[in-house]
Amino acid sequence: MPRSKSKRRRYQPPPKKKPKPSPKWYGGLVLLLLFGGAGIIVLNYLGIMPFSGGHARNMFLFIGLGSIATGFLGATQWR
Repeated sequence: MPRSKSKRRRYQPPPKKKPKPSPKWYGGLVLLLLFGGAGIIVLNYLGIMPFSGGHARNMFLFIGLGSIATGFLGATQWR
């Protein structure tokens, strides 16, 4: 006699694995990038960055913004 549909087993895929947590130093690195980038920008506009000659330079602005962007992208991957 055939089995009814309610008694058939249905395929269940295996449960998804949880991603590994980030290393303990990762959070500190993200904060260092965020605050360090902001610090570079502030020091640039105050004119006290080395090799700037007392004037604000675009190079330091881009380095600061890149550092902040890298820190933000790293923060999105933190577990």
